[in-house]
Amino acid sequence: MVRERPAPIETSPLVMREIDPPEPADDELLVRVRMCGVCRTDLHVSEGDLPPKHPSIVPGHEIVGIVERTGAGCTRFRSGDRVGIAWLRETDGTCKFCRRERENLCPNARFTGWDHNGGYAEFATVREAYAYALPAAIGDEAAAPLLCAGIIGFRAIKRASVQPGMTVGLYGFGGSAHLALQVLKHWGCTVYVMSRAGIHRDLAGELGADWIGEAGGTPPAPLDAAIMFAPAGPLVPPALRALDRGGILAVAGIYLTDIPPLNYEHDLFYERELRSVTANTRADGEEFLRIAGEIPIKSFTVPMALDEANLALTMLKHDELRGAAVLHI
Repeated sequence: MVRERPAPIETSPLVMREIDPPEPADDELLVRVRMCGVCRTDLHVSEGDLPPKHPSIVPGHEIVGIVERTGAGCTRFRSGDRVGIAWLRETDGTCKFCRRERENLCPNARFTGWDHNGGYAEFATVREAYAYALPAAIGDEAAAPLLCAGIIGFRAIKRASVQPGMTVGLYGFGGSAHLALQVLKHWGCTVYVMSRAGIHRDLAGELGADWIGEAGGTPPAPLDAAIMFAPAGPLVPPALRALDRGGILAVAGIYLTDIPPLNYEHDLFYERELRSVTANTRADGEEFLRIAGEIPIKSFTVPMALDEANLALTMLKHDELRGAAVLHI
């Protein structure tokens, strides 16, 4: 499914095309795709919120598949191994950010489904060093959302400096938040969910949220930390005001509408902090996948066919998915 030109997802900008399978370089794996999760970032690529880098692109970066062939220099994986491919496809490894173990900030980073063709297809390639081994306890469909929604949610947890036992607020409750909540409950946190959609609130309740309210509502107690999953800038001021002294709000999305003016005294004073989340490091992904296998984490998924990619993204845009859509390739 190829995005040939950005357009509102309701106009079906993804079209099915036959293209040649990619050829792996010496340090790459050729992966036969089994599943590909549907992520909000794919929506931003399809609609042009993320500026196009190529005239056409195959989206998709929550890829679960089997190694079909390895490049000449590959040693970590062999043909037949199950692997995951995520958003971060490569970094330069030499810049000051890579040297400081902050490769997610590498100015020369490239991304699956934006810089290079992704997983809305039968085959994909990945540099072996950026592929993930997946927990044996988690099946293909359930593993797909872990590779972005899960990893980014975990990165947001770390950016918000969450510690076990804290009181944490989640703003927006979709594919990423439903995985983050399970990690937080595993750590003994009290979790309050602010969400606008009924189906998401029902799922939050099933997963053990301690309180569920309106998207911009006031939680029942001050928050030690909060994570913004909804791409809605107007929610930032009420989320900051809900923080206790020294609390941190981490914005998890790659895209956010404009934030209204902030009042220093009411929104930021007492050392409240607003932080962004930019991609993830491979170490984040490996740590999260280990924890996911220990819990073991449960993904709520909606299986769909490859040619339903436009429909899946439309449902995502309009909050009609209970959990995360996963394309069966």
